[in-house]
Amino acid sequence: MAAVELVAWMQLRVWSVWVMQGLGFGSEPADNLGSSEATVWNAGVDFRKREQAKGERYLRACTKEQLAALKKHHENEISHHVKEIECLQKEMEEHKQLVKKLKHHDDD
Repeated sequence: MAAVELVAWMQLRVWSVWVMQGLGFGSEPADNLGSSEATVWNAGVDFRKREQAKGERYLRACTKEQLAALKKHHENEISHHVKEIECLQKEMEEHKQLVKKLKHHDDD
């Protein structure tokens, strides 16, 4: 679900940047802008910076969430393998005892 949201958000961000550039809010200021146009251009720059920061925060949050889920998954895997090792060690001890009994029985 997070991947779908991320893709949708990134598409919206790309579309927003495209629209802003189409409206004259490009990344380079024009030298021939009047004061009101410069104010609008600066607002576009500020908007783009806010959106970029928002996107970076969102990506960091998604990454943090994914890393936490991955850590939990690995901890569960480790726990499962530890239990499996304990079971196998117990089974080995039972087999060793059985072999010991059989050797003792053969010696008689």
